[in-house]
Amino acid sequence: MPSTRPTVVLVHDGCSDATTWFGVVAELHRRGLTVLAVANPLRGLAHDAAYLADVVAGIDGPVVLVGHSYGGAVITEAGAAPNVLALVYVAAYLPDVGESHEALAGRFAPAPLIPRLRRTESTTGGTGRPTELTVPAECFRPLVAADLDAELAQVLAAIQRPVAERVLTDAPTVAAWRAKPSWALVTGADQALAPDVQRFTAERAGATVLELPDASHSVAVSRPSTVAEFIHEAAGSASVRPAAASVR
Repeated sequence: MPSTRPTVVLVHDGCSDATTWFGVVAELHRRGLTVLAVANPLRGLAHDAAYLADVVAGIDGPVVLVGHSYGGAVITEAGAAPNVLALVYVAAYLPDVGESHEALAGRFAPAPLIPRLRRTESTTGGTGRPTELTVPAECFRPLVAADLDAELAQVLAAIQRPVAERVLTDAPTVAAWRAKPSWALVTGADQALAPDVQRFTAERAGATVLELPDASHSVAVSRPSTVAEFIHEAAGSASVRPAAASVR
């Protein structure tokens, strides 16, 4: 018999991996929730969203999707799945149909990290080798993880996964937040994704917003209990809402 409690599916950012959700997963387990932290492929929005949609389709019961930064774009596209109850954005942006990260970011003061990203041409993938992005080690703590201690930031920098540069210009074909309830945790001290982008897209979507003025982009690592409680509240609220209309 299908479960009536939602499964929380966590989607990580580029230049990251699923281990960044470690503390959040532990906290959500303490709150009695079933959790899956997926390995976001980081190959492009269409590819990554299709992968996530396949994961969601394999879950027996309702789902709450949670996206960190670029993961917010992925859940915006994949969140159209009928068993997705709600969307939670953590230090993320909520793009509209046809709206890329680059287009959104161009409307506000740029985040300090973007021009510092290291670009490397991939030697795999056949023709049209993709350019991949990583965060230089010396930039990681000040621009991504300022509220973490130096040793932990160094570890996160070492285990980061490269992301295809095309994710900055890819745009969703659907905007699930138009039909599904959404929540957004805004990181006010973010140097990787401008807080103004986070605020603007969250307010445009009518999301329930929590802002942490001193939080960095790595808020899931620095404040796992706060992030987990926010997700828990969203999951509980979404579970009692009526089914959403069709996504457009």
